[in-house]
Amino acid sequence: MNAVSKSVPEETDRAPSSRRALASLSLATLLASLGTSIANVALPTLARAFDASFARVQWVVLAYLIAITALIVGAGRLGDLAGRRRLMLFGLSVFAAASLACGVAPSLEWLVAARAAQGAGAAVMTALTLAFVADAVPKERTGRAMGWLGTMSAVGTALGPSLGGVLIASFGWRAIFLAGVPFGMLAFALAYRHLPRDRATPIAERGHFDLKGLLLLALTLAAYALALTAHRGGFGAFNVALLSAAAAGAVLFAFVEARTASPLVRLSLLREPRLRAGFALSATVMTVMMATLVVGPFYLSGALALDAARVGLVMSAGPVVSALSGVPAGRLVDRHGAARATIVGLVALAIGCGALTLLPPAFGVAGYVVPLVVVTAGYALFQAANNTAVMRDIGAEQRGVVSGLLNLSRHLGLVTGAAAMGAVFAFAADARDGAQASAEAVARGLRVTFAIATVLVAGALAIAVRRPWERRRAVDSSIAATLAASARRSER
Repeated sequence: MNAVSKSVPEETDRAPSSRRALASLSLATLLASLGTSIANVALPTLARAFDASFARVQWVVLAYLIAITALIVGAGRLGDLAGRRRLMLFGLSVFAAASLACGVAPSLEWLVAARAAQGAGAAVMTALTLAFVADAVPKERTGRAMGWLGTMSAVGTALGPSLGGVLIASFGWRAIFLAGVPFGMLAFALAYRHLPRDRATPIAERGHFDLKGLLLLALTLAAYALALTAHRGGFGAFNVALLSAAAAGAVLFAFVEARTASPLVRLSLLREPRLRAGFALSATVMTVMMATLVVGPFYLSGALALDAARVGLVMSAGPVVSALSGVPAGRLVDRHGAARATIVGLVALAIGCGALTLLPPAFGVAGYVVPLVVVTAGYALFQAANNTAVMRDIGAEQRGVVSGLLNLSRHLGLVTGAAAMGAVFAFAADARDGAQASAEAVARGLRVTFAIATVLVAGALAIAVRRPWERRRAVDSSIAATLAASARRSER
């Protein structure tokens, strides 16, 4: 009787507590997403302010993205070892301080360095947000929480260009960075007050942080991201050298991790079918989604002859739909399960991509917008389901690194998609620059790009159908066994 009466207030207390914790995670997600999208619109202004070329100014964006990509897995693992709440507070502090440094930057070099520091803070925020969901939200509401976080990420993507434009027009370019200071402080206050406190873990069970592995992985990922994003007159010898260095770094990283008692990434995690499939699906879908961002503006302006304002309006349809779809998608995941929701989301993606190869030439703007809405809604459902499937049954001691790996797969999909889909479009349109191609060539580029995107989604769907979604085979048991074996090796 007492036990029953005790459990009721505990559950009722947890609901508002979980909502407040989710609010703090949502703000962290929004800030990290804004950090990417708000800076793009400032590049022309920054080029004039610092009298710099576009090749130099683009490092304001690249430094942020490369820092996140390189550090996100290490941030997740460090959270597992040192405490996720403690590290999240540190990451928010770094983000706010770096935002201030960006806002007062006296030179472009200073600004780029501060943006890299801001990206390091965002890496911590991004890596730990998904890991906190299992600690802060009841298991039966995991899908809704994932959907809400997806909504906040989409809101940040959609809000960035318009908010950045207003701030630059009203107060100058420094305002887009200084705005991150008060919101970063607010996120810190919410996290400090509402995030679950770190559990006390015996020192013997914590393991050691694999600094060597972190450096290897960070350099490998930075080389890969740089190879695909830094183009000077095309993809040349410098890019090939960076890709070769990234491949060698990946092999060396696997070799080192297999021989480390407390590795940054336990390779056994990557042998778990559920996780391996989730990471592969995430990277593939993000590669496809980048096609809408890379190809869309060229098609709308080059083939449909829309002006810049109308191109921006049409392109905003995707983030708006994603923002509106996130929470309903999460509810569907909780109600029908991650397996069905993932498959339905991928089917919608395939239908939308297929429609983009057929409808735009016949129906103009409407023929582009309607399939884009289908693609984006399918993506929102897929993301909520896939994140839930990957994170739901992960043990507390590995949530940070798994969340980091899941987010890393998204970022690798982003940089790969930007390069690969852009190259496919340029080849199909028979022009290295979409602006130089005729309307017919641009339309052909769109058809070929989304035909390939449809094939990629079909491959992802095949993985999802075969995936051992509900297999309760013990990720946690295998991790526990690995941890025990590592502890015994350390004692020797």
